[in-house]
Amino acid sequence: MSRIPDDLLERIKAEVPLERLAERRGVALKPHGADLLGLCPFHDDHVPSLVVTPGKNLWHCLGACQTGGTPIDWVMKAEGISFRHAVEVLLADFFPLEARRGVAAAGPSPKRSTVRTLALPVELDADDEEIKRQVVAYYHQTLMESPDALGYLKKRGLESPDVASHFQLGYANRTLGLRLPLMNRRTGFEVRTRLQKLGILRETGHEHLAGSVTVPILGEGGEVLGLYGRKIRDDLRPGTPLHLYLPGPHRGVFNVEALKAAKEVILCEALIDALTFWCAGYRNVTASYGVEGFTHDHLAAFKAYGPEHVLIAYDRDDAGDGAAASLSKRLIAEEIACSRILFPKGMDANDYALKVQPASKSLGVLIRSAEWIGGPRRAPRAGAAVPAPTPAPAPASAHAPEATTPPAPISTKAAKEGASETAASVSEPEPVAAKEEKVLGLMPVEVEGDDEALFRFDDRSYRVKGLKKALRSGSLHVTVKAQREGDLFAPPSPIAGWFLDRFDFISSRQRAFFEKQAAHEMGVRPEVVKWDLGQVLRKLEELQRQALEDALRPKATVPSMTPQAQAEALELLKDPGLAGRILRDFETCGVVGEETNKLLGYLAAVSRKLDRPLAVIVRSSSAAGKTALMDAILAFLPKEDREKYSALSEHSLFYFEGKDFKHKVLAIVEEEGAQRASYALKLLQSEGEITIASTGKDPGTGRLVTKEYRVEGPVMIFLTSTAVEIDEELLNRAVVLTVDEGRDQTRKIHRLQRESQTLEGLWSSEEREEIYRRHHDAQRLLRPLHVVNPFVRELTFLDDRTRTRRDHTKYLRLIESIALLHQYQREVKSIQVDGEVVEYVEATLDDVALGNRLASEV
Repeated sequence: MSRIPDDLLERIKAEVPLERLAERRGVALKPHGADLLGLCPFHDDHVPSLVVTPGKNLWHCLGACQTGGTPIDWVMKAEGISFRHAVEVLLADFFPLEARRGVAAAGPSPKRSTVRTLALPVELDADDEEIKRQVVAYYHQTLMESPDALGYLKKRGLESPDVASHFQLGYANRTLGLRLPLMNRRTGFEVRTRLQKLGILRETGHEHLAGSVTVPILGEGGEVLGLYGRKIRDDLRPGTPLHLYLPGPHRGVFNVEALKAAKEVILCEALIDALTFWCAGYRNVTASYGVEGFTHDHLAAFKAYGPEHVLIAYDRDDAGDGAAASLSKRLIAEEIACSRILFPKGMDANDYALKVQPASKSLGVLIRSAEWIGGPRRAPRAGAAVPAPTPAPAPASAHAPEATTPPAPISTKAAKEGASETAASVSEPEPVAAKEEKVLGLMPVEVEGDDEALFRFDDRSYRVKGLKKALRSGSLHVTVKAQREGDLFAPPSPIAGWFLDRFDFISSRQRAFFEKQAAHEMGVRPEVVKWDLGQVLRKLEELQRQALEDALRPKATVPSMTPQAQAEALELLKDPGLAGRILRDFETCGVVGEETNKLLGYLAAVSRKLDRPLAVIVRSSSAAGKTALMDAILAFLPKEDREKYSALSEHSLFYFEGKDFKHKVLAIVEEEGAQRASYALKLLQSEGEITIASTGKDPGTGRLVTKEYRVEGPVMIFLTSTAVEIDEELLNRAVVLTVDEGRDQTRKIHRLQRESQTLEGLWSSEEREEIYRRHHDAQRLLRPLHVVNPFVRELTFLDDRTRTRRDHTKYLRLIESIALLHQYQREVKSIQVDGEVVEYVEATLDDVALGNRLASEV
């Protein structure tokens, strides 16, 4: 075969448009300065990382691939073929004449190869079971090579060093099919047909679990009984399932080894929740396949390996509660005791572990305070997740009555061998959750404020201080004062002793030291103090769980609205002359002139309720009133809907984690004060959210970890500026309002300033507060509806400059804002889109007319 001339190679590199090649792969490119951006087709990309530079006809992936090059490199990577083969393909597609006359003259016309040159992921002569093992191994390899998939596991808190290898977690990154021979080859037809039969490939040839982190269900011999997939992206097309299993009935039990090793097992609703417990150190965990997914295989395994106690850790929602109640009856009928791990309402194990760190401690609190459901009561075993309280023998002192001493338990061995009638007549201790009411009856608790509590056991008292910080931090490092007889703060007497220390109640070693010293000072046996502290610990954990639930419960930030106030706000929103009334209210509140700026600024603030809000920059010379105009507009918005700052540092927006900017106004007094944060502002405006990964110290381990911070929008950005030249990117995204600096406007302002010093000005200040209150309530009543413009096809706009492309978008959003403001004067309609009801209002000709007038004046 003849050598390809260098000049022809240069022509291919320069003249084959990379945009065309990207379009063939289904990549939508969007302009970004001199470059084009899009989703990289060579890895699972959900943040545009593919950069195409038309001027140089080069491409580069900034994401997982970290590769790039010329059109030839593109085809080589896309098709998995050699350099020569890629050149021949491009010649046939873009230079057919040269292909016939030049390179192809020395041999046959170039053809597209249907033979994969990459190594096969499965052996063609393997049996079905071996093929499934090889697919699981291939998915595991792709997981370890995929930053996106590993990042997803980290985001879900599944970053234990050995969790991926122990359970052979994987990632279906859509490359399995690329490594198989095509269907037009005999071997390709055979292996693809077998994979379709196994459910790994669909009839279309696509991977069944494409885009998912995979969790295999392995049998005791390592055979693959099932495969679960969880999509690593949540922003998928509506209707796309996030959770998938291979077709067919569920087989096997996840982490079946846990049933062999422990007599107490945590049973989760989903595999992700089970992995969460496992990563937190609780290895005695398994999972159902959803709320109705406790199968005959599960029950058979439970019977075979004989766990005595199951802690049901289903999601805390209606479905999870109902399934837990039904399942517990089924297990109790099989002589298996059950308790319920209670997460905060609406949460599951993974949600809770992510929000309350460290997960090992927070999940341990819930495990130890699990709610007893029923079943046979057995003596506690070593290593149980919910240990029964340690019984105390009879106190040495006569001051401790016999009634406070719990009965001695029957040993497991005696129970199995059939103890004597006398021994059997002694009642067994109930599980912790079942004894809660009895324990609390012996232990009245006096909570004093939110920082200390007093626990009483007959003649023994324990005062615990430092609860406020301890209960919220997930630890139990508190100060405890143990005292016997008399008032807790009375001086010691011959028949009274006390001991004070600060220690971590969770630490068994520190607690044992306190038990020994307190028992010596109080004159009782250490076992008595040990039993007392066991009950105190149970109650403290209950208080801690309640404190954590209170901390996670959404706080009401919107003030309540009286019926009269709501009626007044609705009267304002239904006013046929609403735009004129807004301008009159501005003037009453002390803002004269600037009619267009006031009204457009008000409408821009309303646009925060849209998916794509407007942005506003108020520009003027120093002391001309730009900040006063901003403050006047912000004063009409309720406090919970606006955030105002004098300046922002470069990364400050990224670290606003936990702060809600959604459908709010972000106001920055000077554009110069936001210059360092301009990149984040642009992203927040155009993308609707911003994310950053940053390294910090883990408070639990002290090790450096990478944490992702995410701030969600949409947000309406409001800036002021004295600069003549404003950042072009920011300018393209914002509506610029220019303050009236004329002499007539100055006279109006002077007159208003003088009138504010009169008696009438004093009265008007009270009216001003009433106007603000009415507008605040009206803004709270506005709903974030969609807007449909039925006249949009008849609208025209300037098209003589490229910047009008963005100006046209602002113009359309302005009309949307006007229609949204008048939603209580329109019929709210609804349609179904992908199974969801979408509500919307339609713009009217009056809305378009007002939008035209304002747009022409700005």
